[in-house]
Amino acid sequence: MTNDRDHRIDFFRGLALIFIFWDHIPQNPLAQLTVRNFGFSDAAEIFVFLAGYAAALAYGRIALRDGYLVACVRILRRAWVLYVVHIFLLVLLMGIVFVANSHVETRDMIQEMGLYYFLSNPQQALIDELLLRFKPNLMDPLPLYILLLLGLPLVLPLMLRRAEYVVGLSVALYLLAPLLQWNLAAQEGGVWFFNPLAWQLLFVLGGAAAMRGQRASRVDQRPLLRQPLFSLAAVYLLVTGLIALSWKWPQVHDALMPKVLAQWLYPISKTNLSPVRLLHFLALAYCTAKLLPSGPWLQHWLARQACRMGRYSLEVFCFGVLLAPLADMANALADEGLGMQVFSALVGVGLMVVLAAWLDLNKRLNRPAQVMPV
Repeated sequence: MTNDRDHRIDFFRGLALIFIFWDHIPQNPLAQLTVRNFGFSDAAEIFVFLAGYAAALAYGRIALRDGYLVACVRILRRAWVLYVVHIFLLVLLMGIVFVANSHVETRDMIQEMGLYYFLSNPQQALIDELLLRFKPNLMDPLPLYILLLLGLPLVLPLMLRRAEYVVGLSVALYLLAPLLQWNLAAQEGGVWFFNPLAWQLLFVLGGAAAMRGQRASRVDQRPLLRQPLFSLAAVYLLVTGLIALSWKWPQVHDALMPKVLAQWLYPISKTNLSPVRLLHFLALAYCTAKLLPSGPWLQHWLARQACRMGRYSLEVFCFGVLLAPLADMANALADEGLGMQVFSALVGVGLMVVLAAWLDLNKRLNRPAQVMPV
């Protein structure tokens, strides 16, 4: 494995964090600009795929350098950190929502965040929290990532040698999960919103892409429009984008969508990562990689801020989870005015950028000073 870092991974992780933050602020006008409005997938697919890419790359290097056992210990230690962060983040989120709800009279934010379960049965909710079964709104991605990371040691040795075998097994599990209705239990008899037995495929595909990226491969020199796979992916993105845009006008959608196609297409399950969602993300990732190779554009100031956010994705994600209900409260207190909605969304992103910059500076300051030779 080489040590060259593809900064596009950091950039798109940072962009996904912005999209996740905007998508979780109710009635946020900037959420109309996120990827979910232009196709079947959204920022969750970006986040999970790139998490798999980064995890396989990082721990694969450790396994090759220090051995498989060391890599496993590092993975388990990271998963434990994520678990502890999840517990504290949920406590902080509940505190913020309870305080915000006491100031907002027009809406019930506790109901919207799914926190009445804690108020009605706190003892069982605490147990479910420790078992990763109690996941209010905004909290689903972190438990999913914890489980996917815990599963990485099971496939890492084979992924380093024959990633295609791991992908094959992952596809089989992905197909069996909805067919046999496999999922993990959540609170009150429910199931996980992100079925880890289905979403593991995206994580594995990210890892396989990382392994492939470390090997030299022949680059297709033909113009993009003459590459069949790119053309097919671009057509799929165009068609699905038009369908997604038509959802904003239900009458137009119902008039233009053939009933046979609608019966086959809907519902588009996010829980089980519907195949059309998966194909949309893969087409989007492929076309983006082709259209935006690494280059000078990553040195632009805005791109560098997104890259920095992507490098500290855990901290920035958690901060965004806490900022979303605060932005919602500010909007509600301002009577959902358009100016305040845009302002709160932009200020939240600005604070996330500041946090990433502070973490980057703190990391540099903590590096041991190099002693100059006398």
